[in-house]
Amino acid sequence: MGCCDAPGLMPVETALAKILAEVKPLETVNTVSLSEAMGLVIAEDVLSPINVPPFANSAMDGYALRREDLVNTDTLIMAGKSFAGIPFDGQCEQGQCIRIMTGAQLPEGADTIVMQEETEADGDNIRFLTKPPAGDHVRPIGDDVRLGDVVVAKGTRITAREMPLLASLGVATVKTYRRPIVAFFSTGDELRSVGEPLEAGQIYDSNRYGIRALLEKFGCDVMDLGIIPDNPEKLRKAFDEATKADVLITSGGVSVGEADYTKDILDEQGEIGFWKIAMKPGKPFAFGTIKSTWFCGLPGNPVSAMLTLYQLVQPMLAKLAGHSQYQPPQRVKAKATTVFKKRPGRTDFQRGIYQINANGQVEVATTGNQGSGAFSSMHQANCFVVLEKDRGRVMPGEEVTIELFNHTLY
Repeated sequence: MGCCDAPGLMPVETALAKILAEVKPLETVNTVSLSEAMGLVIAEDVLSPINVPPFANSAMDGYALRREDLVNTDTLIMAGKSFAGIPFDGQCEQGQCIRIMTGAQLPEGADTIVMQEETEADGDNIRFLTKPPAGDHVRPIGDDVRLGDVVVAKGTRITAREMPLLASLGVATVKTYRRPIVAFFSTGDELRSVGEPLEAGQIYDSNRYGIRALLEKFGCDVMDLGIIPDNPEKLRKAFDEATKADVLITSGGVSVGEADYTKDILDEQGEIGFWKIAMKPGKPFAFGTIKSTWFCGLPGNPVSAMLTLYQLVQPMLAKLAGHSQYQPPQRVKAKATTVFKKRPGRTDFQRGIYQINANGQVEVATTGNQGSGAFSSMHQANCFVVLEKDRGRVMPGEEVTIELFNHTLY
């Protein structure tokens, strides 16, 4: 992999395409219990072992009957009851109806449910105030899922939407890909850990906290290697430790032309491309390999680090994890209600606050300070305002594209 120092800036889309073309999914497959499967990626299609529901049942509290019996009368004799888990033991004969509860098994012979609000009872004589069509309020066998249906496709990450579905089918174990292991550290003599006093020229390391939070949301196992000072020996040791992981992510020290030990060691130990991305914030970015470990070098400024991790590394990790059903964050059109300052040249991901107005239109306003070190704006935002590379200042009333934060930022 060569260095990408060609004149000009690399479009965001080109950078992402290069990354995804290189990365291949992990192949290790484990069989895990359903209770341990949350957040993992399915390694093979899950086929339904049963029909759901496994028997025809009632969608309402009411009476089960033979629809043809209501052709010449409106009154039938109640012959029994069917409860959920305790079905009616027998058959619904001509002239009869069966009291039935929601979810209870449809008695043999019955084909229709009349809800109780549409009946009048006089002892066991039940008068029907309406004559619904045959099959009304009956859930047939396999109405939701049929035996052999693909219920969860290979490459799907298991969420709270899949867990109850699989449980409803009695699926006790699933085959999943293992989670990617991601090591990360921050570099710089100026960094201090939270809880330590700051001296002149020092700042707190916030990037590791944001990186860890996103990586765990991405479904990765993490190795936090801490803050590594600008010391060649300590940096080499950290890089050696990180090669136990599938991916190493660093923040700081990847600006092209920067005199930095990190870049020197990367040149020694790996095949790294130092890219100038046409995005703001987040221009400096590095990608490649150190031995058999993928490497992503993020910018040092907090918003730049978070944005490049979100836009470039998130889809890479999804592919590595086998998450072939991954969908990028949703983008929609919105009307700007404030000025968005911009100069042409780079795709600008500004922090914004969107809302739906009284007329049902999507509106978006700036969070204010868009500096790459102003992380308070990320806390205020609920979307990115994606301003095209060649676009300039945006005035109120103009249409813009916004990218809604996905689950990893909530």
